[in-house]
Amino acid sequence: MLYTRLNDAGTAFEPERNVMQFATGLDGGASVAADTVGNVYVAWHARGAVEGEENRMVWVARSRDEGRIFAREAGIFDEPTGACGCCGMRAHGDNAGRIYVLYRSARERIDRDMYLLYSQPGGGRFRGIRLHPWKINACPMSTASIDLGLNSILLAWETAGQVYFSRFDPVAESVSDPVAPPGGGGKRRHPAVAANARGETILVWTEGTGWNRGTPA
Repeated sequence: MLYTRLNDAGTAFEPERNVMQFATGLDGGASVAADTVGNVYVAWHARGAVEGEENRMVWVARSRDEGRIFAREAGIFDEPTGACGCCGMRAHGDNAGRIYVLYRSARERIDRDMYLLYSQPGGGRFRGIRLHPWKINACPMSTASIDLGLNSILLAWETAGQVYFSRFDPVAESVSDPVAPPGGGGKRRHPAVAANARGETILVWTEGTGWNRGTPA
């Protein structure tokens, strides 16, 4: 799990380094996030000592000094959800020092549900919410997206060929019901969500993607 940062002079990137010291089996998921008080988090899903997607979990290596030095990675969620091997994941930080991780589970290799993990300010202990169930005995090779709204965290993901959007309230620790954009599903994938300072939100995705085919929407 390679990481680098712009040097303090802002002239070049530092030599890349591996922040994965214990976990094994790195595959599709990896992301980096930071807060406003100097913490940097590199997150990925991998296994520990036991093989199998159902034994994968989300790991985070944390730096408290703007990404100069990282502690050894640690699993951040005690519930044995597994993690879908080839599916992407996303991490994001907010202005209060909370960290959010959006990933797909692989419980018993058939429950490919979307989960949101979130910390308290300062990146303390993580809690988890199951956002959306999906039973499929295969890896869908999906991706997900997180952005900061005015008073909420914006989340987007794919389930069964449709893309969905939801808002997480970090103060109430509650999440809104998933909403799909108008129109038919079946071939919608790889959503991305973003917001601006006026409170406007945009959700984009692809349709019918595959090897050398597909269009954005």
